Amino acid sequence: MSGTLHSNETEHPLAPSRRGEPTWELALKYPRQGEWTESDYDLVQQDAFVELVDGCLEFLPMPTPLHQLLVDAFRDLLKAWLKQHSDVRRILTAPCPLRLRQGLTREPDLFLVNRQQLTSTAKMPTGADLTLEVLSPGTENRERDLIAKRHDYAEAGVAEYWIIDPDDRSVRVLVLEGSAYREHGPFRGDAIAESRLLPEFQVNVAELFAAAESP
Repeated sequence: MSGTLHSNETEHPLAPSRRGEPTWELALKYPRQGEWTESDYDLVQQDAFVELVDGCLEFLPMPTPLHQLLVDAFRDLLKAWLKQHSDVRRILTAPCPLRLRQGLTREPDLFLVNRQQLTSTAKMPTGADLTLEVLSPGTENRERDLIAKRHDYAEAGVAEYWIIDPDDRSVRVLVLEGSAYREHGPFRGDAIAESRLLPEFQVNVAELFAAAESP
């Protein structure tokens, strides 16, 4: 990696870290916040669930079983729609980084890409038609998805951004209009969340949660 040990870090020599201290032997192998490159990020992706945001790493929480089951239930619906409409776009799910622009790589829970965005199955996709995030607990995690990623996906031209909130059992659909999203929802209970991008793609909120929570 491009990160190297800094000469002014003598207060934390590479002797074994003492109990209760950070693991300096590992931490000092990597660049400082603000100095991460895309090459550094590619390597650290092998060891952690992280996103690259303008030179800084953001560490994502490990998903709960409900989180993953909701993603899986949504994927089943989307996959069925693609098959029914003979649509050649591909569904990708985390962990799989999505490059939105230079220096900005996010990890949507699920995203839909076309052939221009996925030019090689060995390389990171560069853009998406649709993204999905299932909100994780905690103020920081919710703000990342509801505020920061809303801005990032809109800036990158992602046509539609879906948000599933397990806390209030709701679904929101954000549709890109110009450079910003117009929000539909939140939809709850037996309400039907509809896509503007994919004709006739609909999600019954109650059925989505039932599919995720069924034995």
